[in-house]
Amino acid sequence: MEAAWREGNDGVADFMLQKITGMMVGFWTFQELTECTDNDQRLPLLLPRDRESLASKLLEIGKAVLKSAHQTEPGAARGKYQTAVKWIQKAFAVIEQSEDVGAAPTLGNLKRSILRCLARAYFMSSSVEPGNLDRAEASLNELIDTIDSAADRKSPEHQQLRWMRVAVLKRRKAAESQLLDAFQSIIDHMDFSEECVTEVLQELRTLTQYHILVTSVHRHALQKALEAENDNHGRAMQNIETAFACFNQAEYELPKIQTTACLTLLWQFGNRHYNAKRWTEAAGWFLCGTNQVLASMARASHAKCFRKAALCYIQHGDFAAASAVLRRCPGNEATTYYVVLLTAVRQGLQDPAIKAVRDMVKAPDFDRKMLLLATQLANESDMKPLLLSVLEALLETLANQETHEIHTEAITLIRCIVRLVVKLMGEPGANSSILVPTLIGHLNTAKTLIESFHATKRSTIIAKDVSWLWRTAYNCAVQGCAEWENSEEAVSDLFDIARNLLEVFCASALTDVDPELYVYLTNASFAAVSGKVFALRRRLTHTTAESSVLADISEDIATCTKRIQKVLDGNKLSIEDVDRARSFIHLLRVFDTEVSCLMKDWKHLLESIQQVVQSDPGGMDTFEAIADILWAEKDCPVEVLFAALEAILHASLDRMSLSVEKFARWLRAISTILLARNSTSDRTKAVGYVEQAVAVLEEHSQNLQQEMENVYPMDERQWLLGTSYNTGIECL
Repeated sequence: MEAAWREGNDGVADFMLQKITGMMVGFWTFQELTECTDNDQRLPLLLPRDRESLASKLLEIGKAVLKSAHQTEPGAARGKYQTAVKWIQKAFAVIEQSEDVGAAPTLGNLKRSILRCLARAYFMSSSVEPGNLDRAEASLNELIDTIDSAADRKSPEHQQLRWMRVAVLKRRKAAESQLLDAFQSIIDHMDFSEECVTEVLQELRTLTQYHILVTSVHRHALQKALEAENDNHGRAMQNIETAFACFNQAEYELPKIQTTACLTLLWQFGNRHYNAKRWTEAAGWFLCGTNQVLASMARASHAKCFRKAALCYIQHGDFAAASAVLRRCPGNEATTYYVVLLTAVRQGLQDPAIKAVRDMVKAPDFDRKMLLLATQLANESDMKPLLLSVLEALLETLANQETHEIHTEAITLIRCIVRLVVKLMGEPGANSSILVPTLIGHLNTAKTLIESFHATKRSTIIAKDVSWLWRTAYNCAVQGCAEWENSEEAVSDLFDIARNLLEVFCASALTDVDPELYVYLTNASFAAVSGKVFALRRRLTHTTAESSVLADISEDIATCTKRIQKVLDGNKLSIEDVDRARSFIHLLRVFDTEVSCLMKDWKHLLESIQQVVQSDPGGMDTFEAIADILWAEKDCPVEVLFAALEAILHASLDRMSLSVEKFARWLRAISTILLARNSTSDRTKAVGYVEQAVAVLEEHSQNLQQEMENVYPMDERQWLLGTSYNTGIECL
């Protein structure tokens, strides 16, 4: 049955349904529904759970058809409404035959659901089948009779059914007595809140032609209000509304003095209920202060009344009511946004709370003390993103103030913010793409403030802050190296910040600086430049680098080299640390060569090569790396390549630290360039290099057991032989 229905085979689905239920397909009145079960001989044999399953399936199909009919054009909806009614009728027939309906809660709930949908289907199809209005009323009457004795008879869901009955009666133009019974049923089961009473009054406005009915409903509502548990409060609210209604009908507005007196009384009563923790009653008194009769003081009082009422609903736990009241608050006031913040925090809603903080800061009447309260609120509720937003807003309030005390407070705030960001970064699922830039931004702000302290020679008063900040930036950068993907630039920024702060800390120290700090200084400086070079390499795989970017990196490399060399010249490192720092300088020269090739700055490259040649003897790896870079660079001029190879080769021979294979390759390249020039001096120079090669060949050919890396390559030997012989013939 279900498969046929899903495929659109309604005839097959109906046939299968007949096989299941043994019923004739047709359309029944409500009375016929209860009589048709006598013809059924199969259903009583089913177990209750099977009947419940069958009825649920029929109801599901009926509801789907009803929804489809509601979304169809009116002309095509008639047949679908009839089909929906048919399926839901059959569901009711199946469940009605169960003797366990009263005893089994699930069957009882299912029956009510079927009746509710059946009534809705009848009501929606009444436009094409007027007779269905009577059937809808009958279904609703039976359903309401069952829920009036239920424990949750006042639930909003049940109230909707009573309102549906009113809609049915209105559409079929029922007698006033029937409408009165329907309204009385609603009033008997409703809470006398402002919202519920307003709903009844608005509905009565559509029935102004029934004067007796409207009067009777008002009288019944008043009587029930007086009989409510809070009799005095209900009567007071009614009296106030009646008095205000008289003024409104007369279009009279109270003057300011009288309005102030009324508002004072309303607030007194509201505060009494508030202090007694009668939240809804207190809210009612505060909301009375927003009546149009008191409009002469609206600008000063209405927002205050709405906020106080919202606080009452927050205490009561009715956050929907609190939000509704706050939406009625006039103007753009910071206090209102604070109450909105409180509502969001009580519900655990991070994003609305953060938005409320931002709106509050932008309000004209914003007071910084509100952020201090918001900080405490966010901290108590353990909402770290909200706390971060509040602290950032608090920091922004100090941005335009230039006193030293404010700067000190700002640095303290930044420490709190940085510590919080680091905690958020350590949580599972943290969004590093947002948190890392946030961390860098606040550390940069701290760096700017600290540099201003240092410029005025007052950095000693914040020495502890500087120490904490540079260590935090350094540790985060180290963590980023291990955990963050494609974040070379961010890591470089953090190392740069750590290096800047560390320099200020060392420069302002009153005692001797711990040598270990200079180790961190060289590490941070070198790591920052390395990250920028790595980021450049990754960028070059997708696009070309701008000349300004290359120039900046080249300058950074030069500055870093000078900085590390200055530390070396100051003899502030241990022997082990000196070796590491020198290795940094060698690598920086390799980076410089790489960037110079990208910039096509061959003049600077030649100068750099001379510096490499004159450097300490520990840079053979540097020589080889530079030579490899130039050899692979297609645009490198021959004279630059020659000068580099020649200088590096001489330096290698002087230090006796170059492998024989590397020597052979580079000597071949130098000799080839010299012979290509074909001048007398170049040929003479080439002969000298060949003689040097022969000397190396003789030296390393004596021991046949040498490792392969120290054996002169065979192809190079053949090249030496052939080139020497051919060049000699040419010269001859």
